[in-house]
Amino acid sequence: MDTQEQKMLKNLSPTKMFLPILVGLSVLFYMIWSDDSINLDLIIESLGNMNLFWVFLSFVVLFGRDIGYMYRIRTLTNNKLDWNASFFVIMLWEFASAITPSVVGGTSVAVFIMNREKIPFGKSLSFVMLTAILDNMFFVVASLLVIALFPGSIFPSNDYSTDLLGFTLGLPQIFAVSVSLIAFYTAFMAWGLFIGPKSFKKFLWYLTSFSFTKRWRRMAVKSGNEMVVASKELKGHTSSYWVKVILSTVFIWSARYAMLNCLINAFLQIDIFNLTTQDILDQFLIFGRQIIMWIVMLISPTPGSAGTAEYFFGEFFREFFKDGGIVLVVALFWRLFTYYTYLLIGAIVLPRWIQKRF
Repeated sequence: MDTQEQKMLKNLSPTKMFLPILVGLSVLFYMIWSDDSINLDLIIESLGNMNLFWVFLSFVVLFGRDIGYMYRIRTLTNNKLDWNASFFVIMLWEFASAITPSVVGGTSVAVFIMNREKIPFGKSLSFVMLTAILDNMFFVVASLLVIALFPGSIFPSNDYSTDLLGFTLGLPQIFAVSVSLIAFYTAFMAWGLFIGPKSFKKFLWYLTSFSFTKRWRRMAVKSGNEMVVASKELKGHTSSYWVKVILSTVFIWSARYAMLNCLINAFLQIDIFNLTTQDILDQFLIFGRQIIMWIVMLISPTPGSAGTAEYFFGEFFREFFKDGGIVLVVALFWRLFTYYTYLLIGAIVLPRWIQKRF
């Protein structure tokens, strides 16, 4: 095993899962402890009255999302990965993303994992870059769409604000900063991958030609070369290939968001066979707010948005519940299903994968 492989495996170490767990649970329990208005009896009553149908449906939707991930990675590789290999790639990719800051993600580890699954480096790199671009494009387009549909209610009506570089920012301003950065980064990467990979490489070379940026020259050259390689690998695909990967991307993220709709419905005890017009509107609003919240979370510096996700969940969804404590309990279930579960699966799957591939 060479030094690079050892470094990648070190980045996948299960010991790294304890920090985000500690941060996330600490923030959540601090929020519960510091809120004097929390009614413990009401929380216990809500837990006892949960609609188990919606809880079951949330698992079904979450399972469907994982199947969608595996289908997309198989489609990207023209079925070079079988379902078993796709399972390992997706679970370890989720694990890597969960133990690295959201703003960084687990892309380099994903390339390493796919490469060990006998996908050539250039192809692995192009597939990972493409998924990042597709995901970010979905965030930007979907977030702007829900703002257009819910212009007056998509942001929660609270007085949350924070200071950044002397400016006071509320949730709309934080969203605007985050979505602008994501849109710029996505456009820049798409240009390099699909239009001008060699120009992209020259641009990075130019950026690192100044005295104060020369320290990043080696990294810039490496990134430029990788972009050229990845761009070559994506040429020649049919239109059906692009339709499949785009539609699977929409399905994956829609399923992720729908899972929380199911979970919230379980606590609100929504009757699926007796939905009112307001219930239906609330479903769309909850779905839309998740998209906005996800954009805000993407610039989190903590691993897997630990702490940030729990905090902003309360800000975005508090108004749907009778008690502030209930929304924090729902946040705990949400993170348990969509985050901590993948930390656990990754820690279990990783040793088996290492034994299989090394």
